[in-house]
This record gives sequence, C-alpha cells and structure tokens, in this order.
Amino acid sequence: MRACAQRRICLRGADRGTLPLVGGATTDGTGAGEPRRIFLVGATGTIGRATARALVARGHQVVCFVRPAGAEGARRLPELAGAEIRVGEVTKAGGIARDWFRGERFDTIVSCLASRTGSPREAWAIDHSANLALLEAGQAQGVGHFVLLSAICLQKPRLAFQHAKITFETALMASGMPYTIVRPTAFFKSLSGQVEPVRRGKPWLLFGDGRLTACKPISDADLAAYLVRCVEDPALRGRVLPIGGPGPAITPREQAEALFAPLGEKPRFRHVPVRLMDVIVGVLGALGRVVPNLRDKAEYARIGRYYAKESMLVWNEEADRYDAAATPETGADRLVDHYAELVGKRS
Repeated sequence: MRACAQRRICLRGADRGTLPLVGGATTDGTGAGEPRRIFLVGATGTIGRATARALVARGHQVVCFVRPAGAEGARRLPELAGAEIRVGEVTKAGGIARDWFRGERFDTIVSCLASRTGSPREAWAIDHSANLALLEAGQAQGVGHFVLLSAICLQKPRLAFQHAKITFETALMASGMPYTIVRPTAFFKSLSGQVEPVRRGKPWLLFGDGRLTACKPISDADLAAYLVRCVEDPALRGRVLPIGGPGPAITPREQAEALFAPLGEKPRFRHVPVRLMDVIVGVLGALGRVVPNLRDKAEYARIGRYYAKESMLVWNEEADRYDAAATPETGADRLVDHYAELVGKRS
C-alpha cells in the first residue's frame, strides 16, 4: 500500500483553497475505542450495504434509515443483519427528528446518500438538501461526527450533481460539526456495465483510443472498511480524503483487456469519438432550452462526456494534470479479479 499521508494537493470547487488530504490508511482499528452508535443513511445502496456490514462486524450499534419503498427489501438484505432499520423519507426534513433520531443519542452520522440519476432536480434534492436536513437534525441532537461519502470528481466540477455535492460539503465544513469527507475513485460496479454485453459477443466501447482516462478502482468492501476507519480514527476528522483501490491506475482499454482475458478471447473494441459526445451534448442542450423534457437527457449526455474525458484520480494543480502517484490507495481487491469472478458466475 502506497502511503500519501498528509500530502497537500489543491482541490477545485467551493473556494476551499488547499486542504490536507490523507490516504493509505489501513483498517487495523486504530482509534476504535468503545463501540459507537451509528446512524447510517443510504444503507440500501451497494456501498451503504457494505458499510453497514463492516460497522456491525466491528461491534458498532448501527441504525439504518431507508425509504418506505425499500423497507421490506432492506429487511431481507443479509448485509443489514444486526442493524436496526427505520423507515421514512429523506426529503421530508420535518420528520427527521421524529422518524430518524427519536430523541436518542448517536455518536456519528454516516451518509452514503447519492442521487440515482444525476439529474439537476434529484441531485439538489438528495445530494444537497437531504444531506443538509440530516446535518441540521444531527446538530440539534448533539451528534458529534459526520462522515460523508462524496466523490473524487468534485475536484473539477462541471455537472449539476457535482455542484450540489460541493455546496453541501461547504455547508458541512462550515457547520462546526466534526466531519470527514471521503472522495472515492471509480467503483467496481460502475466499471462492470459492459461485462454482460461482452459475454454475449459485443465489443467493448471505448472513447477515443481508450487511454484518455485512468482510475484506481475500489471495491465495495474496501471502501466500506475505509469508511469504518474514518468513523473510528479521530486523526481523520476535519479532512477531505480522496481514496482509491490498490494500484496501478488502469485505463478503460486495460479494463477491457482484464475482462477479455478470463473469457479467453481476443479483445474486441468499438471506438467512439469524443467529439461525437460534444455534438450530442450540444444538440440536446439546445433542444432542452425549448423542450423541457430534454433537459435531463442533456445532463445525462454531459455526465457521459465528463467521464469519457476526466480521470478519477487526484488532480495535481501545480502540474495541471491527474496524478496517479498522489492518489491514495487502500484495500486489496482488484478489478481484474472482480471481472474473473463475474465471468465465472455467469459462465
């Protein structure tokens, strides 16, 4: 594991200046102390489920807040076994104290909330407003620590959901509540969407030559373990923490090669010019000003173009480039093994 502790890299967005970034942390329980009472929001997502399981395994008392539509399914999730489940709407601030906290003491809030689509309306409702209501209710209840799962792409904000997240990050840092903000790189799940099409004989879609971007993918389990470390270790409070999985950083082309290898096939590619995304964004953006129903589609196109052009690594302001060496690492799970496991399960 490469240690990048206390390394300072400039982050863009929210006029935050230069913040100390800590990475390379292990999950050895340093600073764990007594079991904490944890309020976990966003528990039914893949990262939330893994985090619930990891917190319970460490002996913490976990209360998971879920939406009514997902309540029955949540009670059947094995990852939430050992946690208490409470039901309510994250967008109804008035019921937070009544339905969520119920006047009980909690040591830490862990928020894995994230908008599902990235549309402007949903992003501001979930990534910003729901988190803000949670923060304000937590302050009123005397909660002593807020751990926020954010995203590394906030370094170069161009999209609605990024601005919504940054606005909440700024509010959290100014709130006076001790905080830890975790900005992970790409998740295994987000890099696995082409597995099934490729298994059916389709080519792997690449933007440009497939070497325009890179990331250090992180698994659900490794990120969950890192979030638990953030709950337990007081030294990680007051920090913005970019974190990736074990290196080296890999490009989309290398991701494809990692998938074709266990299939025993020669890689097949379909190259999509990035300029095509520019055209699509331009057309949908223009139409969206006239046809409101196309505005969200224009934003989805912007999201696709962003990830086609931008790496999920720490941005080095001085060098004006993404910096794989400066991107902290944690865990041991590798994308190549994840792909091999998916291929084996579906063969």
